[in-house]
Amino acid sequence: MQRIHIASDHAGFVLKQELVRHLADRGCEVTDDGVFTEESCDYPVLAHKLCRAVAREGCPGILLCGSGIGMSMAANRHSGIRAALCTTELHAKLARQHNNANVLCLGARITGLELAVSILATFLENNFEVEGVRHARRVSLITPDAENQ
Repeated sequence: MQRIHIASDHAGFVLKQELVRHLADRGCEVTDDGVFTEESCDYPVLAHKLCRAVAREGCPGILLCGSGIGMSMAANRHSGIRAALCTTELHAKLARQHNNANVLCLGARITGLELAVSILATFLENNFEVEGVRHARRVSLITPDAENQ
């Protein structure tokens, strides 16, 4: 059973609830890291909470806000997190295969339910391409070591 963390701000709350149901139907073990109402909140708080869990547990995460941009920016501040804002299935496929993305970001005001479900399925069904070294080398360059900063 695949474990997945999911979180949203108030703008992504309704879509998050739908995706939680979809994930449960797929047999995933879903941890909902909030929010639990449509009351206005600060998206970075939720992004940081989810990213700490994803980094600790080594499982994928899903973040939703109105556009997906704010969540992706906050998530990518975390070492070891490679958050990808995806608006198509191809984005999701390539984010996993080429960039080893471990957090999917979606914009609830941008992406409808049917497309969001399809993007999510694509994200979960694909893995990092480990054949050869080009993708692994490039991913390793995303977070430079301290001496190269």
